[in-house]
Amino acid sequence: MSGSRIYSGEAAVKRVQEASFDLVLLDLKMPGMDGLETLKFLKEQDPKIVVVIITGYPDVETAVKAIKLGAYDYISKPFTPQELRLIVERSLERKTLSLENEYLRQQLRSRNESEQIIGNSRPMQRVYEMVRKIASTDSTALIEGESGTGKELIAKAIHNHSLRRDNEFVAVDCGALVETLLESELFGHIKGSFTGATQTKHGSLELANGGTFFFDEVANLSPNMQSKLLRVIQEREIKPVGSEKKIPIDVRIIAATNQDLRKAIKEKTFREDLFYRLSVFPIHLPPLRERKEDIPPLVEHFAKKHNKKKGKLTINIAEETMELLIRYPWPGNIRELENAIERALILTDDGIILPRNLPWYIREHGEDKGGGVSKVLATLQEVETKHIEYVLNKTGWNKSKTAKILGIDRKTLYQKVKKYSLARD
Repeated sequence: MSGSRIYSGEAAVKRVQEASFDLVLLDLKMPGMDGLETLKFLKEQDPKIVVVIITGYPDVETAVKAIKLGAYDYISKPFTPQELRLIVERSLERKTLSLENEYLRQQLRSRNESEQIIGNSRPMQRVYEMVRKIASTDSTALIEGESGTGKELIAKAIHNHSLRRDNEFVAVDCGALVETLLESELFGHIKGSFTGATQTKHGSLELANGGTFFFDEVANLSPNMQSKLLRVIQEREIKPVGSEKKIPIDVRIIAATNQDLRKAIKEKTFREDLFYRLSVFPIHLPPLRERKEDIPPLVEHFAKKHNKKKGKLTINIAEETMELLIRYPWPGNIRELENAIERALILTDDGIILPRNLPWYIREHGEDKGGGVSKVLATLQEVETKHIEYVLNKTGWNKSKTAKILGIDRKTLYQKVKKYSLARD
């Protein structure tokens, strides 16, 4: 926001209600509303706003009171331009640090070995090449792929190889929150804007300023939120819930979906103009069944990861176990594979993952009547249908638990239940 010179406390409060400011230089002595009273109003309007008090020498004690009320610092008259410049620079650094700390508190995400992208297959090599090409740009990207294929990891890879790597990567699951909460999460809200809004909240898009924002499962956005996202992409500014002021943002937007958005456009459930804004650079992430050669390194990676957590001895994978894992079609993709390995580690006690340690449906898919391994037992749809039905029955048709076990979101589960005409007995 460009600088503004204001001559009264009342005018300052009004301007802060209308626009966003990073820093306020506030004189204690003003006509009408004095500095302390103005400070209280400013901090109520935006608790994160940085205020520097300007005071005469006799008023240092009052300035200390202002610090207790939330002012960041004070500067005494008379002061030189250099002194003012230094305190402004220090105050703005405080503003940046405050936003970064708030983000870390809200969304602490590890950046360790568990977030590595594993795989050297041809399909994944093509994905890596596309990541390298787009990372150096600021273009929006749309990552398409089935649930569990690792779309968020690809989004993080784009961010970590971009010029924005030193700033935040913020992710929001568009299907995890109801529309009213999602709007507040994305854009923030001001105190009193709705029931339960007991304090002003900065939105995730503001916290990601200078970095990358990841919209996971963007197809789950309502028409209203699609319209607002389109406006954000076009205008590069947001408006907190209950506020009339607009906040400029500088973010790189990446979206992901497990649905066919072109089909959704035809069915009038997704905006065509938003689709073209998001898919400037589309990336298709292949399912695990199309990159079977990546299964062995993935298995070894997950075994080491979860074995380290449990503090067990070195884990080995029996040859027949690996053969079963390679033959299984993995409808839940990498997420399902990781779950299977974690469960197998719990069941093994001799340091070797054997076929009996795998879930029954993986063993059943790979075994024929003679006890050997068959090439094909069932179609992917038949296996997926049977497994979804099995888990639903085991959970008493608790769809939240079922979706969690399968490694998919609830909306995807509902779609599959409808697609396969599954019904409770």
